[in-house]
Amino acid sequence: MIRAAVLPAVGAPLEITGIELPEPGPGQVRIRLTAAGVCHSDLSLTDGTMRLPVPAVLGHEGSGTVVSVGEGVTHVAPGDGVVLNWAPSCGTCHPCSLGEVWLCVNALNGAANVHARAADGRELHPGLNVGAFAEETVVAAPCVLPVPEGVPLADAALLGCAVLTGWGAVHHSARVRAGETVAVFGVGGVGLATLQAARIAGASAVVAVDVSPEKEELARAAGATAYVVASENTAREIRKLTGGHGVDVAVECVGRAVTIRTAWESTRRGGRTTVVGIGGKDQQVSFHALEIFHWGRTLSGCVYGNSDPAADLPVIAAHIRDGAFDLGALVTERITLDGIPGAFDAMLAGKGGRALVVF
Repeated sequence: MIRAAVLPAVGAPLEITGIELPEPGPGQVRIRLTAAGVCHSDLSLTDGTMRLPVPAVLGHEGSGTVVSVGEGVTHVAPGDGVVLNWAPSCGTCHPCSLGEVWLCVNALNGAANVHARAADGRELHPGLNVGAFAEETVVAAPCVLPVPEGVPLADAALLGCAVLTGWGAVHHSARVRAGETVAVFGVGGVGLATLQAARIAGASAVVAVDVSPEKEELARAAGATAYVVASENTAREIRKLTGGHGVDVAVECVGRAVTIRTAWESTRRGGRTTVVGIGGKDQQVSFHALEIFHWGRTLSGCVYGNSDPAADLPVIAAHIRDGAFDLGALVTERITLDGIPGAFDAMLAGKGGRALVVF
């Protein structure tokens, strides 16, 4: 019996309870978790914004040590440090055949599997494939990637979602070029990673936007050259900071209609807006035909940073080793499993960066 954070039903309080994990079968890996990040996507599962089978063990951003492997697993062995990949690509669907592995249509098939059992016998699913809010987990082998050399095992958890998403938003989706100006909306874990990625890309100015004035120090430490407290005048303030033009690139990390619209309005004529935040169906964004023609802006979605973890992790790790990317700077609180509900509350209140569950 191990402890885990279980979502019994959509809208229900999280339960920190005992569960029974099976031994790994063919093509599976059992991992003892070292750390797990508390991401907004976990919160989106609790309120039904993202719909996957429940009851489920939540948590998708994690790292740990391999305990045992099932038949056929050869890329990791007991004792190896690993990062969890919550969206493994199948390699055979249409997006995968185009090289767009982040859009794999089969990536979340594992979320429907029976992952474990609660003490009362209930069948539990793995939230977003991996069930990282637990002392141990059993996952499919493609959900496991070796921790890159020189990356601390606990901080490596952040590579599994926040860092890949923020890095990819800048380097793959928005394709920020040296000398361009960037605005980042939302200074949570993903936003902080995005700010660092923009700095590494050589952005000449990086504007951070958040509802909380208290996050300015965090944002500037991550690479922001200016900070704007969100208001109805946000787009106007950003244009003032950029010679009246607006930024070349805006990255929205919130997932709200008003923030997406403001990010779009904050870009220059011909600018690019990348939406990373996951919003609900009720978040409707409106544009009229003339403004789309006149401004010539591009608005694009971004799934998991449009990243290929196997290709991107070594690149990011090199920046971590040379000191350009600071994983620890994303973490504003280190907690236990019992602290996850409080971390959700803080997230809803717009406080802090990334809370990291340390086992």
